[in-house]
Amino acid sequence: MSEFAFELELCAHLEAQRGVSRIGDDATSSDPERADILARQLGASVAEPGGRILDIVCVEPGPEFDDRTAITSETIPDVAIESAVGPGRTRYWKDTFDCHPDQARRATERALEIGFFERELRNGREYVRQVARYPDWYDRIVAIENKPDLGRPGDLEAQLRTDVSLGVVDAVVLATESYVTRAHLNRIPEAVGVWRVHREDAALNDGDPSSLEVEVIREPTPLPVDEPGVEPLAYEPGRTDVAIVGADAKARARRRLAERAYGKGWRTYGLPACGACQPDAIESKGDTATLPYCVWANRLVDESGECGPDCPGYESASAPEAALEAERDRNTPWVAEPRGKRRRQSGLDQFG
Repeated sequence: MSEFAFELELCAHLEAQRGVSRIGDDATSSDPERADILARQLGASVAEPGGRILDIVCVEPGPEFDDRTAITSETIPDVAIESAVGPGRTRYWKDTFDCHPDQARRATERALEIGFFERELRNGREYVRQVARYPDWYDRIVAIENKPDLGRPGDLEAQLRTDVSLGVVDAVVLATESYVTRAHLNRIPEAVGVWRVHREDAALNDGDPSSLEVEVIREPTPLPVDEPGVEPLAYEPGRTDVAIVGADAKARARRRLAERAYGKGWRTYGLPACGACQPDAIESKGDTATLPYCVWANRLVDESGECGPDCPGYESASAPEAALEAERDRNTPWVAEPRGKRRRQSGLDQFG
């Protein structure tokens, strides 16, 4: 199956299991009542932004998670978090940032828009403050690299070595459907955990994540996230260019990664405007996940790259209705409309 379909089904399964810490015979969780935050396709490089994209990111909630959910459902800009704007007295916005004025202006506007800042005008000048102190809301971060077919590994080894040597995440796992041999294990860093994902043949037609079973071949080794890391930048014959990334830079990268995971989630796909798209709101352990299933292709499809008039099975139709944000709000600890967020004033014109 495609890596896209594998990724969505694994995300749905992990969501039903309530996170990575529930996987394995010796699965443990510091808070059995609190599910993890899952997201897809997030950048994790530091020295070379965009140089490494993680397939799945699992963020385990920390001690002040409820304080974070109360602020906003969106990603809080890192520039706004790093600024000297605090929850106390208001300050003139230009005096609170150590970056280019245009970047500061964009961060201020976005922080105001999502409800992290509030504004006060005095003598024509704009003063801002945080609506709440930024909380210590996340704990362990686990990255999952999806490679359903180890016979076509691509850059798998280099990607995993980057993740381990940089150490922005606490643990790295490789997930595959392939039979895992000793040779496979020898080609990837020892610190990387390995999962083999099993399914029945009929499960793909149903798209049912509850039918997946995850066999833990090897547990991941915790990575030293509080220490400096090494980020490979370019590989040449007999030479690798690297950057040394300090512990403070890694801490900021972890915060950005956690924030993006919270705001983005894993339901970042569209449903094709095609009659062949018949997504089922499948249920597992009381949760619901609507996946983009195509009856013509008999599999999950990526609307952004596979669907359209050029497809032989295309049938012009309206895109199916699906409340993906409501699903996320219902199934996970993420909160769509927190008490600290200004609600969108939609549909007011109908009362005019």
